Amino acid sequence: MSKYRLQAIVFVLVAFMLGCNEFMVVGILSDIASHLHVSIASVGYLVTIFATVYAVSTPFITILTSKYSRYKTLLVLIVIFLIGNTLSGFATNYWSMLLSRVIAASVAGSIISLIMTFTTTVAPRQKRASLVSWVFAGFSIASVIGVPIGTTISTNYSWRYAFFAVSVITIIIFGLLVWLLPKHVEQVQGSIKGQLSLLKDPRIYIGIILVLFTAATMYGYYTYIRPLLTTALGFSNASLNILLFVIGIMSIISNRWSGRIAENKGLRGMPKYYVADIILLVLLPLALSTKVSGLAVLLILSLIVTLVNAPIQIHFLNTAEREYPQSLVLASSLNSIFFNFGISLGSATSSVLVSAIGLKNISLGSAVFAVLSLTLIVALNRAIKAKPVRRVSQS
Repeated sequence: MSKYRLQAIVFVLVAFMLGCNEFMVVGILSDIASHLHVSIASVGYLVTIFATVYAVSTPFITILTSKYSRYKTLLVLIVIFLIGNTLSGFATNYWSMLLSRVIAASVAGSIISLIMTFTTTVAPRQKRASLVSWVFAGFSIASVIGVPIGTTISTNYSWRYAFFAVSVITIIIFGLLVWLLPKHVEQVQGSIKGQLSLLKDPRIYIGIILVLFTAATMYGYYTYIRPLLTTALGFSNASLNILLFVIGIMSIISNRWSGRIAENKGLRGMPKYYVADIILLVLLPLALSTKVSGLAVLLILSLIVTLVNAPIQIHFLNTAEREYPQSLVLASSLNSIFFNFGISLGSATSSVLVSAIGLKNISLGSAVFAVLSLTLIVALNRAIKAKPVRRVSQS
């Protein structure tokens, strides 16, 4: 097996590790609440706090560590993540659990940002989109495989062992990174102001708003995916895990499809998918009248709603690499930062709408976000056409 393939596998494992840590809490909420003697709602806030700390801390850590070796910085951040995750397993009360989640969240975004930056170093230019899509797939694999395994461990043994299992994976990944990562990577350093200059470029700031509203489009309905499947469509709780597994598989396929789009038309090929999003989200309330039509629409949405992930990530990386090299790590973090903000916006909107217009109609809020996203992708493509990213020779 080539060194590049081993590096690619490790990068996907990093995303899997981070995904398990972030998503696993959802599957073991009741177990944590029972052992720490707090309400499920209180433990639920850990998810919101994690996403908020993740989004807020990432740009600060990314900018402040940019002058140091990326290799050493990544390893230090992995160690901090390991400490935070392990402390979650040892938490004896709610506040120690909260602290441990904040520690893990504070570095998780910077870790994946550095991994994305290393993709530009280890992957030939023609393979970057594919590698980026596989890294995103690592998060989907975590939700499909890692989270159910964590839930099973929690149910049969203890929720603490679920966190310890992630710690073991983290230690293994640390060793693999030491072995496989390039230790000396050419870096262009810049002042904080110089790094932030990237955000003045319309090809960037339109892109990050697009990411935010795309995430809001998804989580405007996906936040309530369980009640949509059970309460709205009438599927039994016994079949819920199977249905969520199938939706997760669709997400993995979506990530690979996203990579193909990035390799070919890129962002120019995205508007038609947003049009499809709008149509499906408007039709979803009607589709929920039967199991077959409702599930079909939800599965198709799982395939297409976040297809922009790889094309926009490649766009950010290429723009920074060619025109803002001092901002490369910051550029690699923009997608994850604003996707998390979008999750918060979408979930908050759905929570308001479920009371105002009912569970079956919450996708109408997502449709509004999809319309905004369509407007933004058209504007972004016009901005790119007006000022094309400077091309460099293939490597």
